Amino acid sequence: MWRKCIMEMGKENRRHLILLHHNRGKVKQIPYPVRDSRPGHQRDKREHTMKKALIASTALVLSAGVAAADVTISGYGRTAVDYQEGRDTEAQMSARVRMNVHATTSTDQGVDFGARLRLQWDQGDAGIDSIAPGQIYVTASGFTVAVGNVGTAYDNAGLLYASEVGLISRSFANSGEFYAYSSKAYGSAAFVDTCDVEEPEVDCGIIAENQTRNRLGASVEYAVDALTARFSYVDPDQTTGSTNEELSVSVDYDWNQIALSAAAVKDGAGLDGNDLFFVGAYYTLAGTDNGVGLSYSDNGSYTDDGTFVDNGKTLVLYGDYVVAPLTTLSAYIANNDSDDNVTDNAFGIGARYDLGGAYLAGSLERGFDEDIRGDFGVRFDF
Repeated sequence: MWRKCIMEMGKENRRHLILLHHNRGKVKQIPYPVRDSRPGHQRDKREHTMKKALIASTALVLSAGVAAADVTISGYGRTAVDYQEGRDTEAQMSARVRMNVHATTSTDQGVDFGARLRLQWDQGDAGIDSIAPGQIYVTASGFTVAVGNVGTAYDNAGLLYASEVGLISRSFANSGEFYAYSSKAYGSAAFVDTCDVEEPEVDCGIIAENQTRNRLGASVEYAVDALTARFSYVDPDQTTGSTNEELSVSVDYDWNQIALSAAAVKDGAGLDGNDLFFVGAYYTLAGTDNGVGLSYSDNGSYTDDGTFVDNGKTLVLYGDYVVAPLTTLSAYIANNDSDDNVTDNAFGIGARYDLGGAYLAGSLERGFDEDIRGDFGVRFDF
């Protein structure tokens, strides 16, 4: 915005200079005013002139600093009817407002520095009681290094959530415990309450029970052409040595119309022995947005208070088909071999209609417990 203002000021000044140039011969000569011989009055005028020059130079320096920095706010709002079979009130309203604040600046050597914060409200929250922990990052020569509340390599794998459908973006094909970027405060009451409800706005699978305010994350990402590689490290509590750190890696590669993705995590969510991995591929028909994908994941296992938990292994087939210029259908079928399932098969279908700046979306799914869930609503991004 400052750059635009400066450019507009430059255009305006050039316009005035051109007019003065063309009218130079027509300007009436004005005799120079007689000098005021009063010493005190001359001193006041000099001091006034110096003050104006100082203010002008200070404003120029400050505006130059602002022009070098960039602060943006982005996010989205959504609201939908959310149906969950088996809960006390099966049909409820779901809503979310998310705002991301990014501040960036660049050095003369071409190195970019940035900071990120997030504010998020979900239906059922008393309000935005806290801002998500911050993230600081630096980008240069294809590398991005971040510390703080980082997006982990496993969670950022390109195709991990590709089978999701509906406005709320859900899929029974996604399971397992691992760290991710935290949209709310570490261990906050709102975060815990969200995980305690029957069907959370935030998937409990990515909420570690041992989150603390001293959690530390670090990540490295390298992107060149069609290849993106990531590594991340999360210590649940850097002030003690009694917790298990999570390590994860992921790689994405685009080859012609085929997207490939692979990821692995050790001690996911800081749980000892909870190791997960994922591989997936997605093919897009040339010249269209129609595609089909296939993925396989080992969702990890661990012992929780003496109880062995095995999330099983999941195979997912999914696809997208544009039935009209503004309408896309998506569907998936998943098979999971966990012993806790009522059935090993889950499936879902969703539709999306683009409004231009917003979209309508809905879905209908059946889970491994044979219960039905669905949603329908509207979302806009800004």
